[in-house]
Amino acid sequence: TSRIIIKRLGERGILKQNPLQALTQLKEEGFTHILVQPTTIINGVEMESLRKNVEMVEEYFKDIRIGNPLLYAPEDYEKLIRIITQDCKDNQAYLFVGHGTSDSTTAQYAMIDYMLKAMKHDNCIVGTIEGYPTYENALEQLQHRDYKKVILIPLMFVAGDHAKNDIAGEWKTNLEGEGYEVEVQIKGLGEHVAIQDLYLEHLNFITTHKKRGILHKKAIYEK
Repeated sequence: TSRIIIKRLGERGILKQNPLQALTQLKEEGFTHILVQPTTIINGVEMESLRKNVEMVEEYFKDIRIGNPLLYAPEDYEKLIRIITQDCKDNQAYLFVGHGTSDSTTAQYAMIDYMLKAMKHDNCIVGTIEGYPTYENALEQLQHRDYKKVILIPLMFVAGDHAKNDIAGEWKTNLEGEGYEVEVQIKGLGEHVAIQDLYLEHLNFITTHKKRGILHKKAIYEK
């Protein structure tokens, strides 16, 4: 879904299709039933773009369905938290850093942070690079605790440029400047088998369930 990544790969001679191109190819090859499973983390702008792509080609297929991102229902958050905290130790802090977004969907990162605390993981904090909670919000939480060591972990599907430049670079440097011992774990969520399984759960769900739009639901309520 990232046009920037597609462009960069293209400059290296690696050609990748965007979702609309891939869906158009499937139509030309005669496929009639399509399942689309995103690998996005939150229900944000990339999901909005992907849903619009699906709507653009909907008439060409007998049935086309799109699954949810990693985090959608509250139980999705609970499952993710159990996975990312299973190796956490009590004597150090863990700062999970997401990409973030400038619109209202950044609240989903605050929900992860809230649910971490609700599930008794007070040493786990969430921050984002381009949204809320900010680095300053995360630092404020750290300063209200007595931890000397902080583990920085990308809350992203792929640990790419942001992980290497922002998390392992600026965030690490800034935290060390605050007096913390900092360790960075450069590993994307997509590398965890247990998280891959969560995406497959979403995919399996849409094989037997088709989401109804709100207008369709309202029509049923009216009757």
